[in-house]
Amino acid sequence: MRANRKFAKTLRDRGCAAMLAALFGICARGQSLEPAGRVIDILADHDSRYKMPGQKQPIITVRAGEPITLRVTAKKAKNVNRDGAIHGFTLLRAKDRSVDGWDFMLKPGVQEFSLVAPGEPGEYVVVCTVICSQDHEGMNMKFVVLPSPGIATDKGKEY
Repeated sequence: MRANRKFAKTLRDRGCAAMLAALFGICARGQSLEPAGRVIDILADHDSRYKMPGQKQPIITVRAGEPITLRVTAKKAKNVNRDGAIHGFTLLRAKDRSVDGWDFMLKPGVQEFSLVAPGEPGEYVVVCTVICSQDHEGMNMKFVVLPSPGIATDKGKEY
């Protein structure tokens, strides 16, 4: 009986989420401890812009269904949400239609998100969903999903 009380107190003290993360090897919000697939580095900068190493205009290009890890470094903007988020990262397929599982609130520092690229090829857009500054409206970037290898396109050509 005493062991059960001690275990219950440990759960309360450490938090159930942390205990489950340690037990099952997962982190909060669907993140994994090990990066899945290719790692894509993104900077959510203090000037309300997404940036990527070696690219003037950041564009993420992936294959449909490709496992990827987004490593996002968020630098403090002028405004902060009540929950501490300084930027957002939401993937949209069409005007205002978000992609399930692709909506993240970014806090200062580095965060990793292990994901699977959308299965539908096409052009998407990433937008910031936190009013981070007066230049917030310009915080977006292109996200291109190519067909998986061996999938014929409407022109009968394989990629």
